[in-house]
Amino acid sequence: MIKFSELNLNPKVLKAIEEAGYETPTPIQAGAIPPALEGRDVLGIAQTGTGKTASFTLPMITALARGRARARMPRSLVLCPTRELAAQVAENFDTYSQYVKLTKALLIGGVSFKEQESLIDKGVDVLIATPGRLLDHFERGKLLLTGVQIMVVDEADRMLDMGFIPDIERIFSLTPFTRQTLFFSATMAPEIERITNTFLSAPARVEVARQATASETIEQAAVFVKPSRRDREASEKRKALRAIIDAEGEACSNAIIFCNRKVDVDIVAKSLKKYGYDAAPIHGDLDQSQRTRTLEGFRNGELRFLIASDVAARGLDVPAVSHVFNFDVPSHAEDYVHRIGRTGRAGRDGKAFTIVVPKDEKNFDAVEKLIQKEIPRVDNPAQSKTEIPASTAEDSPAEEKPRRTRSRRTEKRSTDAAPAETAQAAPDAPAAAATPAEKPREETPRREDKPRRGHQRGARGSDNTVVGMGDHMPEFIALSFDERRAG
Repeated sequence: MIKFSELNLNPKVLKAIEEAGYETPTPIQAGAIPPALEGRDVLGIAQTGTGKTASFTLPMITALARGRARARMPRSLVLCPTRELAAQVAENFDTYSQYVKLTKALLIGGVSFKEQESLIDKGVDVLIATPGRLLDHFERGKLLLTGVQIMVVDEADRMLDMGFIPDIERIFSLTPFTRQTLFFSATMAPEIERITNTFLSAPARVEVARQATASETIEQAAVFVKPSRRDREASEKRKALRAIIDAEGEACSNAIIFCNRKVDVDIVAKSLKKYGYDAAPIHGDLDQSQRTRTLEGFRNGELRFLIASDVAARGLDVPAVSHVFNFDVPSHAEDYVHRIGRTGRAGRDGKAFTIVVPKDEKNFDAVEKLIQKEIPRVDNPAQSKTEIPASTAEDSPAEEKPRRTRSRRTEKRSTDAAPAETAQAAPDAPAAAATPAEKPREETPRREDKPRRGHQRGARGSDNTVVGMGDHMPEFIALSFDERRAG
């Protein structure tokens, strides 16, 4: 088996790798590092968690060890889809370059422009950035990309999902044609393949088999939730999530809860906090300082539940996660393996629960088809719990008022329409045969030509229709009236 010492890396880089505790490269590293050191373009296709970051940082540091950066003209560029992934790449760069004198700058949103501009002005060897913030600096005239020797695009498939492909194409056009390009993606969508054909020159293609199975140390389960009403689906899913967490008890020391949309990330986080759970969201609309604090709190054990979307959690390496909860079934089956892979790492045991509602069953079937395994079904713990009173249940205030209004209207119809059934039962009965209770009503002067709504004219006229109720009267009204009379 090949070792890092056999890959012709800089001795100072090898020393840093050894101190980090690594000896054997992963398949993507063993395949990508040699051609990258030769100066060739590289197209790497591998899932997150396979070691792609080291695949480009190690040859970059070796190649940049000689030379010096000039002001506003970085020597290399690394593009990442999210702030968190960019920050993680920067951490890896610091780890592997500790014995090599190289400078870096991190250009991400949520951080002051002035601080970033001061770093660029001094000259940096490695520029790690998100596409939007990079173009912001370029348009301000604070950055030149004509000195880029090595360009890296990481998680290109996520760039496509987030709509960054036009920005990527523009950035490519701003860099020299002679640059070396290292391009990494988990999948090869047609749009991504078009970019690689356009901007890469005879790349060395390194493909690692797609990860379609989860670690054997992860216990998987699916909880099927059938909502009582369509408008209660979200609240009943949240109730099921809380019930599963409670059922796990102390075994659930910390967990990542995945949602498909940012708006659901916020809603789930607020709901959990409302019920006393230590939870916080992480997504792109939050301030960068808040996102950093949230991640640090989760890594340090100060935060128990991290609610995130796939994009925000992409590439995050958080050790010792006991549970993963899929509040939503992922739209792409491959994301399921990525999500649950956040737990059960380094030989640890982990648990992964997925909440499935009827509309998600098609995506859930795709997940089972990908992993070629049936995920065990477990009962919904929320169904055995005592129902929350309407006054305290989520979403109940908005539902109670219309129900009371409908009840009063139904009761009024029943009361008004009941006398009409008596008249219909005996239309030819003489007035003298009326009960004593009916006599006072007959003696009271009334407008006989304009009967009240819901009453029949009975013996007083030939019209037997019930006003406002069609051509006949439902039987239940007569039954309820007869029962009340009998009592």
